[in-house]
Amino acid sequence: MSTASPAVGSGRFASEQGLGLALRIIRFGPALILVALLVIMSLASPFFLTGDNLSNVAVQAAPLACLAIGQLFVILVGGIDLSVGSLLALCTVTGAVAYGWEGIGGVLVIPMMLLTGAAVGLLNGIMLVKGRMPHAFIPTLATLNAARGLALLLSDGAPMPGMPQIVQTAGAGELGPIPVPVLIVVAFGLLAWVLAAKLQWGRWIYLVGGDKEAARRLGIPVDRVIISVFVFSGLAAGLAGLITAGRTNAGYPSAGELDELAAISAVIIGGASFWGGRGTVGGAIVGVLIFGVINNGLNLLNVSVYLQLVAIGVIVVVAVELDVVRRRLEQRFRTMRGAET
Repeated sequence: MSTASPAVGSGRFASEQGLGLALRIIRFGPALILVALLVIMSLASPFFLTGDNLSNVAVQAAPLACLAIGQLFVILVGGIDLSVGSLLALCTVTGAVAYGWEGIGGVLVIPMMLLTGAAVGLLNGIMLVKGRMPHAFIPTLATLNAARGLALLLSDGAPMPGMPQIVQTAGAGELGPIPVPVLIVVAFGLLAWVLAAKLQWGRWIYLVGGDKEAARRLGIPVDRVIISVFVFSGLAAGLAGLITAGRTNAGYPSAGELDELAAISAVIIGGASFWGGRGTVGGAIVGVLIFGVINNGLNLLNVSVYLQLVAIGVIVVVAVELDVVRRRLEQRFRTMRGAET
């Protein structure tokens, strides 16, 4: 008996070490995937690592990065926002409508885009919370269709050309060697990180996502937190619309098609959990960059766009399965620690 105990203890210690190593690998999995993709694409195409191409990847990914950051906050509370792609389009169109107003139109374009996003986000949150709907899928699916329909109605189904210079700069300008859309994403990402990691609101979001009933018992205003993350997601869609309108110099009613699925996928690929309570702004941006690198690299290699969709689908499935495995490993790890005490 006396010789068995050390063996059992050392075996348990080795198992804990193994579990801890596996969890660390999974936690850094998205970054490792991104690095591997960068290496593979740079070896496969001599044009991939050129400055112009990397700048192109960043600019093309900028609207999706805004959507993904907003989507992250919704997913953190265990929700989902299917409306953001259509909302991006609606924001570009309402901005174009405002630009057509004589005298003051140019001043109101950016506020109109952001207010449109926030208003639809607020509507999503109120329908979910006050309407006591079973899941965010339902109200955001409704606004996905309504926002797209309204964008097509306001624009007669065609692009509305013309944007003020400040919007064109936001979407296609440069500050020295750095594209302005990249600077916007960096600033928005830093703001989101501060909100999520440094403020009480951010702590509430993680707690609500971890266990809503426990959060209510702690006195956290769960309903208001849920509504607020949808407003934030709507604002993010408005910002993505601003960049898109600047790049196209138009209100574009067909913009953002399937971008809601791309944003959700990027957040999950970046390590967030569909169950809520887990995810980071940095992880979401890494997920977006994985998307951008795959699409750009395969384009350089003249790979069919259909195969690109297959590749993204495979990565999403792998990312979700990693989340499932991580939850199981963490449960085992907690069980082993509990047995020790």
